Amino acid sequence: MTRDDRTVDVLVIGAGIGGLYAVHRFRQAGLSVIALEAAADVGGVWYHNSYPGARVDLESETFCYLFDDELYREWKWSERYAAQPEIHAYLRHVAERFDLRKDIRFETRVTGLRWIEEDAAYLVSTETGDEYRAHFVVAASGQLSARRSPSFEGLEDFRGDWYQTSNWPKQPVDLRGKRVGVIGTGSSGVQVITAIADEVGELVVFQRTPNYSVPAHNHARNRVRHEYVGNRREILRDAVFGSPMGFLMPPDAGPATNWSPIEREQLLEQRWANGGQALLRTFSDQGVDWDSNTVVGDFVRERIRERLDAREDLTALIPNRYPIGTRRLCVDTGYYEKYLRDNVQLVDLSNTSIERFTETGIELADGRRIELDVAVFALGFEAFTGTLFQMDIVGRNGVRLEDAWAQGPETMLGLMAHDFPNLFLPTGPGGPSVLANMFAANVQGMDLVADVISQVRNRGKQVVWPETEPQRAWTEHVQGVARGLIRYQVDNYFVHHNADGSKVYLPYTGGFATYVDYCQAELDAGLPSFAMA
Repeated sequence: MTRDDRTVDVLVIGAGIGGLYAVHRFRQAGLSVIALEAAADVGGVWYHNSYPGARVDLESETFCYLFDDELYREWKWSERYAAQPEIHAYLRHVAERFDLRKDIRFETRVTGLRWIEEDAAYLVSTETGDEYRAHFVVAASGQLSARRSPSFEGLEDFRGDWYQTSNWPKQPVDLRGKRVGVIGTGSSGVQVITAIADEVGELVVFQRTPNYSVPAHNHARNRVRHEYVGNRREILRDAVFGSPMGFLMPPDAGPATNWSPIEREQLLEQRWANGGQALLRTFSDQGVDWDSNTVVGDFVRERIRERLDAREDLTALIPNRYPIGTRRLCVDTGYYEKYLRDNVQLVDLSNTSIERFTETGIELADGRRIELDVAVFALGFEAFTGTLFQMDIVGRNGVRLEDAWAQGPETMLGLMAHDFPNLFLPTGPGGPSVLANMFAANVQGMDLVADVISQVRNRGKQVVWPETEPQRAWTEHVQGVARGLIRYQVDNYFVHHNADGSKVYLPYTGGFATYVDYCQAELDAGLPSFAMA
């Protein structure tokens, strides 16, 4: 690669869902573009999270790109909820179909971004030692990609194998007949537990907090439905972009108080039968009214109790420590039923903890020792800011992003931050982010970036950044929309807590469609909240 090849209009960080579309979109806009990807292939989280049972919890009909008729028609999903191998194959197909790989540098991790004022560009450092210059940088590194690594005492002494769901090996992992421990029962934990319970010799699940999980009711994709929707791709896209979460679900039934107890039960049964995330929007007030939320939570708890055959020794699996919908709802394909197997054991960590790893397994604080051949860690991610902070981003006047956001992220539209000109953070804090379908959110975000760059260039300018007051106003708007939510009042990874007791709610909760309207209004008005030079 020559020095000129390392100077581009736009540098994209990441080649997952957002990064792939970004390369395609910026090419269309006539911009020179390159993407830097730390992994050996495209896919982002759908490359790394290749653990057994990995599957999307949104319907594949809308968990895909909706910008191209032929692309939508030619890829025929096999299941209602696509599994990781199929999603990764789809993203590889998109990369090949649009010849994106030629502008992607794989196994190239970004280690530093530094704004050079006199060049109106970023100097981008990488782990390989190569450096790049770009007038604009787009962070498509994902909100759920900075993995939480295990830090248990004694892990280095463990003579068995251990794996992370968030960084699963690419070579086959044989768990047949082995004593396996899974630590973590969030979405990844639920999926891997369900997938491996039948093949391992013994499975020990270490659970700190029981989570709500509902059935997916997964099934083979209907080919007739595919043809029908495929011929109406633009209508589907408009419906997705006009929806509260970027995917389709039945409309809510209004406040829970509008219905009798019997009617509420019937409505919830309908959502349960539909499967997936639809249960979270049964009633319009279940996210703000504690009584309404309790109605939904009690219903799910009773269904879980039934799935566990009402066994008293498994009551620790029934969630009761946080209101339903205040953390991500898990969607499963037979999770609770696995605990009815003789080879599956639950270790409830609510009254004890993992003290240390030993050479042969795990020792608990209450003195119990559990022998293991393999440990699987399903610990989740440092959401929203984890990947950004790892890149050591330095903006104008030497301001580091981590320092600028020490009291919580502050952005304009979740797109840019004041001290970091020409740096775009689509799907970042202050936008709908993980509360929306990431395909829809990334496409909308990259289109927005392309339109902003177009306005900058059309005015003969080189640099763009959000003004201070509009940025503060937007951040306060994000907080104002969130304050009435039950989710705002309880601990979860959506909330940044400060030492003084204040907190910042990270994603925009006003709805994906509303957010799209705000962005379009800003564009139509000529970007009044942004300065240019």
